[in-house]
Amino acid sequence: SGAAGSVSGSLTVVKAPIRSRISAKQVPSEILENAELNMWMTALPTNYNFEIHKTIWRIKQADAKCVALQFPEGLLLFAVPISDVVTKFTGARTVILGDVTYGACCVDDLAAVALGCDFLVHYGHSCLVSIKDCALTNMMYVFVEISIDVAHFAAMVRQEIPSSARAVFVSTIQFVGSLRVACEKLKDHFTHPITVPQNRPLSGGELLGCTSPKMPDEEYDVVVYLGDG
Repeated sequence: SGAAGSVSGSLTVVKAPIRSRISAKQVPSEILENAELNMWMTALPTNYNFEIHKTIWRIKQADAKCVALQFPEGLLLFAVPISDVVTKFTGARTVILGDVTYGACCVDDLAAVALGCDFLVHYGHSCLVSIKDCALTNMMYVFVEISIDVAHFAAMVRQEIPSSARAVFVSTIQFVGSLRVACEKLKDHFTHPITVPQNRPLSGGELLGCTSPKMPDEEYDVVVYLGDG
């Protein structure tokens, strides 16, 4: 069930749980400023954050020899260039897991272990399955945050949704950061507080195919979903 919200100004928010994530500041400069690595990364779209620097650092820290890469269907087209980068800059062998990944509950740690991998990178979903509960504890989640034109999104909401509407805003993990910024921009548009619901351990406003916050019908007029196909 969804957690209760708190009101701040005209934005109803629920504090997301604190996640222990390694910041870019902790990645050594020799990785962040590696000109060859940064050149290889130009094969990937610049508005997609695959956290390549952190991934390289974590794999090298773990002294991993075989890395499993798991992607949802929508990100599989980037699997080969990411695999090439990982192999080139860590020396580890890579395995691209080919089974369909339906969501964050499909972390295939067992297949990674069976294939002899000692590190797993799961792309495109948040940490629904705790790493401590996985068969392979040398692993990391990469949310693949996608940057969008937030100003344009907010302008479309102002144009299409009346200010009197009781609005609920939700998103997938790729756009949660943009959703927060957009809600701040839209506070002065709505006469009622904007609601960003949360179902722990997910972030505020985050949806998964199998997990979403519950909202009574009588508490809202419109749901705004920020996401892609």
